Amino acid sequence: MKKVFIPFIAIFMLFVLAACGGTDETKDEGSGDKKEELTIGVIPAQTEGEMQGAMEKLESLLEEKLEREVKIDTYPDYNGVVEAMNFDKIDMAFFGPLTYVIAHEKSGAEAIITQLVDGEPFYHSYIITHKDNAFDSLEDFLKESKQYDFAFGDPNSTSGSLIPSIELGDRGVFTDENEHKFNTVRYTGSHDATALAVQNKQVDAGAIDSAIYDQLIESGKIDESNLKVIWKSDKLFQYPWAVNKEMDEETVKQLKDIFVNIDDKEILDAFGASGFTEASNEDYESIRQAAIKQGVIKE
Repeated sequence: MKKVFIPFIAIFMLFVLAACGGTDETKDEGSGDKKEELTIGVIPAQTEGEMQGAMEKLESLLEEKLEREVKIDTYPDYNGVVEAMNFDKIDMAFFGPLTYVIAHEKSGAEAIITQLVDGEPFYHSYIITHKDNAFDSLEDFLKESKQYDFAFGDPNSTSGSLIPSIELGDRGVFTDENEHKFNTVRYTGSHDATALAVQNKQVDAGAIDSAIYDQLIESGKIDESNLKVIWKSDKLFQYPWAVNKEMDEETVKQLKDIFVNIDDKEILDAFGASGFTEASNEDYESIRQAAIKQGVIKE
């Protein structure tokens, strides 16, 4: 009996262990990244409190369509989103064009979606001033630049810093915060703060995103009758949604399909958008060249 019983027990235990191992292996194969929580970082298009409702709606929409949990965090500044992507803390991000090209260089983030404004995937950098000021053009403003205070937005903003700093540099009045031909230069940290600083005459002129400028007027946060635009850049490709380089193709396709079909006004308004459309890394080559020119990234 012993000679028969011992091998039977051994065979039985091997079968149990194999079955357990097979279960774990199946579980691993079936629990790929696309079934885990999708994490998204968003730069502050508006103040965090004003974006909260829209982000909750977007979370719910993505969870329903992707059939997985989604978490969206609004970061207090542009650089925080870049670092979150760089250290694999997020799977997807809403970037400014400059922060996108930085993230692409650092971590391989890939643009897949951008927003539309009035049906176009473009916007501009504006330089604005108070209507009470005598000058109506950038040329006139710069004639006596040493008398005036100038404001940029976030240092990592495309339209609030990069593009206007290149324009002012080409005109010989700005190198950096410490070397310039203004009375003072400051960074307000956001587009709405710049607009309010100009409107309240805390600075004489400031750089701002054209779409956000229009959005602030529409919402009544600033009064258009108190302001005027004295400079407008060439077209800039709109803010991208980019994914981590490790994201699987199926999820990328799903995300594209979901975003291009978003028509919820609260979600769109949070980004000053009329809709979303597909985008690619090539769409941001001009921003990359501008960043190289300013030494933000190396060629």
